[in-house]
Amino acid sequence: MGGCSGLNSLAGGETRDEESGEITEGGTTDVFQLRVGDCLNDELTEEATEVTDVPTVPCTEPHSYEVFQNVTMAEADEYPGEEATTQQAEDECVAAYDAFVGLTYQESKYDFSYYYPTAESWGGGDRTINCLITDPEGLTTGSLAGVAA
Repeated sequence: MGGCSGLNSLAGGETRDEESGEITEGGTTDVFQLRVGDCLNDELTEEATEVTDVPTVPCTEPHSYEVFQNVTMAEADEYPGEEATTQQAEDECVAAYDAFVGLTYQESKYDFSYYYPTAESWGGGDRTINCLITDPEGLTTGSLAGVAA
């Protein structure tokens, strides 16, 4: 899992459909611009501490993750700490998982990870947790929304 950085990218790169907002051509997307339904190919590791840009692709192409929920944390002057932040991320992602997949997290074969604010990015106004679903068996093609329904 990686934390979000307070730095914004100037690179951009992805192309979105004007009506649906779906990514139609892959590129590099600022982590602060990720939307529910965006698909990406990122290698999340426990060692990753900052993420600023991620490689996004249309969901019709093989991908490692799909954004299934964005959560805005409560405003506070002080960073709540990594433990409290990651606990909220876990809780929020599990709560949103069932509705997205159509099956509880415990019953599903899919896993999730998340991007979350770090102490540094909190100072820059970052309050977003991005919940990401993944198939531990490998890349997926298409959306995992309602996959168990």
